[in-house]
Amino acid sequence: MTIKIIMDTDPGIDDAAALTMALNDPEIDLRLVTTVAGNVTVDKTTKNAQKILRFFNKDVPVAAGAKQPLIKEFEDAARIHGESGMPGYDFPEDLPKPLDKTAVEALHDEIMSSDEPITLVPTGSYTNIALLFSEHPEVKDHIERIVAMGGSLGLGNMTSAAEFNVFTDPDAAKIVYQSGIPIVMVGLDITMQALLTPESLSKLEHMNKTGKMLHDIISNDGDNSEAGIAMHDVNTIFYLLHPEAITTEAMWIDVITDGPAIGETVGDIRGAYHDGETNADVCVDIDSAAFNKWFLEEVAAINY
Repeated sequence: MTIKIIMDTDPGIDDAAALTMALNDPEIDLRLVTTVAGNVTVDKTTKNAQKILRFFNKDVPVAAGAKQPLIKEFEDAARIHGESGMPGYDFPEDLPKPLDKTAVEALHDEIMSSDEPITLVPTGSYTNIALLFSEHPEVKDHIERIVAMGGSLGLGNMTSAAEFNVFTDPDAAKIVYQSGIPIVMVGLDITMQALLTPESLSKLEHMNKTGKMLHDIISNDGDNSEAGIAMHDVNTIFYLLHPEAITTEAMWIDVITDGPAIGETVGDIRGAYHDGETNADVCVDIDSAAFNKWFLEEVAAINY
């Protein structure tokens, strides 16, 4: 049985890798891709999503979304992902056109027309999702859960407190965490563990055309160290397919929306402030070797 998902994304190198897995794994049914400003501007994230779809000749609709956060000023991550958001590989330029509707309209239509509840997989800022819930609250009853890359229980990667996706639009993140929909928080607590190792990266280059493409764009990722490269967004797809490799803890997550800690996700780890209630399953540990093994196996299985 396949998992029916919608990806709301801001490609971005690791988003492109996550899209690659979602498009090609037979257990995932990717119904729609919506784009948002994040790693780069929304015109670029939309084009990058289309490049991945065109690369694999996949007919999945794309709808462009929010150009800026709900309230705070937009700050991109071009310093990590390059000016285009996805450098290092020459993709085809004969790209399909995005839908003639907004991301919010496309999300609403796809969710409400589905014959079963949808899983939302946001891998960028949550602006489109927050606007959807604000304008069409009826969709909440038709969403299975949200598996969202973002947040951290410890150090951030945008500020000392905040992870990038939540920092980009903390007001949207607050709306999502207060939505009442089951949420899995796939944050830095595991994505900074499950690094794609240098050995894994070197194997990609000679695997197949997909491996070469991923090798070339991942090699341009500025979020790297001697231990490897963080594939943050890919962890959402890994969780969907292999939850047994990830440890989660149920807790309440609050989002800070102003001040020096803006964008911080505060987990009520002690259960001290919400009378034992929880609003998220937070990923706290991961089998990093299993992640690398799965990543390579996924690419090797792609007949392209």
